[in-house]
Amino acid sequence: MADLSAFPITQKWPAQDPSVIQLYSFPTPNGVKISIALEEMGLPYEAHKVTLADADVKSPEFLSLNPNNKIPAIIDPNGPEGAPLGLFESGAILIYLAEKTGQFIGETATEKAQIIQWLMFQMGGLGPMLGQLGFFYKFAGSEIEDPRPRQRYIDEAKRLLSVLETRLEGRDWVMGSYSIADMAIAPWLRALDFYGAKEVLGWADHENLVAYLDRFTARPAVQKGLVTPPRD
Repeated sequence: MADLSAFPITQKWPAQDPSVIQLYSFPTPNGVKISIALEEMGLPYEAHKVTLADADVKSPEFLSLNPNNKIPAIIDPNGPEGAPLGLFESGAILIYLAEKTGQFIGETATEKAQIIQWLMFQMGGLGPMLGQLGFFYKFAGSEIEDPRPRQRYIDEAKRLLSVLETRLEGRDWVMGSYSIADMAIAPWLRALDFYGAKEVLGWADHENLVAYLDRFTARPAVQKGLVTPPRD
């Protein structure tokens, strides 16, 4: 059985089965990317709920695995060189798991490069911009009287949705075949409902995106991953 004692995070969140992947997460758009991927890939794992409270994400134990104090993070007891591997950053974890299993990352080098391209679109654009939209539209930023910050992110969100709407014309998935790019993108589209921002973005007018998100949420692995680990 794998020895994970070198990872201080296991002192706060003990591994019940150290032989399987340890997931430290919370069901946010970034967090569910990894639980969905693990379910889709059929990898055995153990999920630990790490709340967004400072007591969790800024604890010494969590910072020992992710110094950037953000979920998700994983420990793979069966790393590439046969030793346990700890990883943070959801995009990096998705690529790692896809390469580990040979799934959802394309059949050719060209497909792989293009899938990673769309994954980076989410990591560098869609996620950060929709996150800022949520802050200025629903959360503390909504109290700012100056309308310019809010409008900036509304406009940018509309632009990014237009990019995806065009990309999905005639396609079920971003790359035609289901991939880690979809596992990254679709959870952030779901966040628009949580932010109460669908109407202001004209979500219903994006027929391709509406159908895309319906297809995504209908997948059994997605349904399980969206509630792993449970909030309560």
